Amino acid sequence: MLDANLKTQLKGYLERLTLPVELVASLDDSAKSAELKELLQEIASLSDKVTFAEADEDMRKPSFAIVRPGTDISVRFAGIPMGHEFTSLVLALLQVGGHPSKEAQDTIERVKGLDGDYTFETYFSLSCQNCPDVVQALNLMSVLNPRIRHTAIDGALFQDEVEKRGVMAVPSIFLNSLPFGQGRMSLEQILAKLDTGAGERAAEEIAAKKPYDVLVVGGGPAGAAAAIYAARKGIRTGIAAERFGGQVLDTMGIENFISVSHTEGPKMAAELAAHVKDYEVDVMDLQTATRLVPATQPGGLATVELQNGATLKAKTIVLSPGARWRQMNVPGEAEYRNKGVAYCPHCDGPLFKGKRVAVIGGGNSGVEAAIDLAGIVGHVTLIEFDTALRADAVLQRKLLSLKNVDVFTNAQTTEITGDQKVGGLVYKDRATGELKTVALEGVFIQIGLVPNTDWLKGVVELSKHGEIIVDAKGQTSLPGVFAAGDATTVPFKQIIIAAGDGAKAALGAFDHLMRTSAPAA
Repeated sequence: MLDANLKTQLKGYLERLTLPVELVASLDDSAKSAELKELLQEIASLSDKVTFAEADEDMRKPSFAIVRPGTDISVRFAGIPMGHEFTSLVLALLQVGGHPSKEAQDTIERVKGLDGDYTFETYFSLSCQNCPDVVQALNLMSVLNPRIRHTAIDGALFQDEVEKRGVMAVPSIFLNSLPFGQGRMSLEQILAKLDTGAGERAAEEIAAKKPYDVLVVGGGPAGAAAAIYAARKGIRTGIAAERFGGQVLDTMGIENFISVSHTEGPKMAAELAAHVKDYEVDVMDLQTATRLVPATQPGGLATVELQNGATLKAKTIVLSPGARWRQMNVPGEAEYRNKGVAYCPHCDGPLFKGKRVAVIGGGNSGVEAAIDLAGIVGHVTLIEFDTALRADAVLQRKLLSLKNVDVFTNAQTTEITGDQKVGGLVYKDRATGELKTVALEGVFIQIGLVPNTDWLKGVVELSKHGEIIVDAKGQTSLPGVFAAGDATTVPFKQIIIAAGDGAKAALGAFDHLMRTSAPAA
């Protein structure tokens, strides 16, 4: 199961164990059970602190628990945690084996202090880049607090269970057998849902903060670059983000960030966060901005109001709120979201193995999604509004070579139909006006992004597409308010461009501070 290089790396990690660990497997006579047994025995052979045993104690087979002998501490995986979840497996081994977490001590104490019995189950797919954050957070919680239990379940391997529970998107989290959450969630977000007083305490802490020289709103590449460049000037810098990493967290492979041959979105997001923490930046995560109040006089303080009721003040602002998936806004889209309507083919594709799905959008994202899904699902129908596909020619050639793909251009999706979950869609042939129905079980929407600027309407000047209008220095229509990233009018929405523009906006803000604070002549 593990090649020589991976064994060497894992052996090095296991040297950090300070306590014994037992791998207890529940197996049957299936091929997957044989694979899991081989994997666990290989792991056990790499450390004298790790042992392997079989016990027919769990209904899910194959599955295994990572147990700290003589205690109530354990972590369970149902399936074989390879792919994106191999890191989750390694971390679970280390944490059950006594290696300390790198989480902030106050966060650790909050987990330990949770009063209640919590049994979590998370459905993941091995190709999902969003799932490890959830799996790792809940695994850590079950190590820190013995009243918390967690099982991470490979949805593709336990299809009957997925069908019964209506799981059509990953990660899907259940708490005490009831739905708890879907999509990427950090440890802090999970804690905020369990610890109902957390939001109020955070608002009180934020309200007590002194004004910043530069306040960055948004934690994607643009926001991270802006915060770093501002902090390097030695000025008081803060960053408030709804989710640090932004749209990068939903990106699979990144191969065009110059000097980095290949990386993945979640890894880059973690590296952005680590880089920001190298400087004296006050990072406020899980904070949603709802209103910008401009300074009332030149050189005065602007105010950013947050969803939790707190406010932040600053001499200059850098707006980098990013963008979100564009929706079709047709009947059935919202109703069946996560019930067959999805936006991430890499994450949710394995849940539709052998089924019929549609991809909406004929640009690069849509065609790449259709190609990816064609190798997993039974059939793909791609629907494009324009009269021709807009993707690169090489992608179109690959798509059209696939036998289980149909392509309809000049077609407008008018409705997604179903009964509790997606059952089909209706599209209009734009040439004839005829309505046509396609029976299917999943719809993947890939029609681009929309800027997160609704809260800025009427405050800063926006384009007809809702983008923040900026000049060559990143300056908006408001003095002292700058902007960068995918939410601006800068063309070509790329990570490297967003990062560069974030740096430019921070330098523009610093220049503004110097000029407005200069003594009068």
